[in-house]
Amino acid sequence: MEKQIKNIAIASFAVLLLILTSIFTINEGEKGIVLRLGEIVQNDNNQYYSYNPGIHIKIPFIEQVKKFDVRLRTFNVPSSRILTKEQKMVHVDYYVKWRIKNVAKYYKTTNGVLMHAQRLMEQRINNALRASFGERTITDVISAERENIMSTLRDKANENSDNLGIEVVDVRLKQIDLPKEVSLSVYQRMRADREKVATKYRSDGKSQAEKIRAAADADVTVILATAKATSADIRAKGDGEAAEIYNNAYEKDSKFYNILRSLQAYENSFKSKKDFLVLKPNIEYFKYFHGINEKNITNNTQDK
Repeated sequence: MEKQIKNIAIASFAVLLLILTSIFTINEGEKGIVLRLGEIVQNDNNQYYSYNPGIHIKIPFIEQVKKFDVRLRTFNVPSSRILTKEQKMVHVDYYVKWRIKNVAKYYKTTNGVLMHAQRLMEQRINNALRASFGERTITDVISAERENIMSTLRDKANENSDNLGIEVVDVRLKQIDLPKEVSLSVYQRMRADREKVATKYRSDGKSQAEKIRAAADADVTVILATAKATSADIRAKGDGEAAEIYNNAYEKDSKFYNILRSLQAYENSFKSKKDFLVLKPNIEYFKYFHGINEKNITNNTQDK
């Protein structure tokens, strides 16, 4: 009886061990592959099969599980010496953001060793970096073409890393150091280029200002001429209306009109204190001033 219980316990332990060794778990952010006698297990279509997060079953003792972190990684590349188009040496630091895209291909090419994968990436990106820098001058590298270089490196790195089962998300240049002997000449050249651009902007600005000023002067001339013509028309119209009013007033009471005009003439004649007038008192000019009618004045004139 005791032996029977012992056998049952051993059998239960073996079954439990068999179950535990048959079950494996893939965590979130991971993918896995199963090796059967050292070879990656394939599906029914003869394609390498990868396991997503969850609980899975394998054949115990025959199949082995390999898990890989497929989250985004950052790989910092130490300073590299690169030649530019001018055959000037620069020191370039950059970093790579990447992740595992195909775990089966990644395992076959790198044996699942992270350092080996990073070393292969570094070699391929450095080749692309040398090719990009070799087509550009130092000025292009440190200013205008920097974004284009990083975009080109990312595309080239993806092309070269696809057979590694890796996806390169981004390549960023952190720092580009110039040797001391070329730093001064590069900065002087950049300063000269900036001054040339600034001079062009100032020249274009002055040219535009002259055009605007000439257009404004032309507009002022046209506006003034139009205003003068309009004012002349208004003045002529006003003079015509005034003459018409005078004529209408003369027709209604000619004597009163003559008296009013004579009084206005007296006022305008004697207004100035500096002028002297030598006049006969009995001339027609003073006919209303003395109360002399037109007939008496005419007779006196004829007697003379």
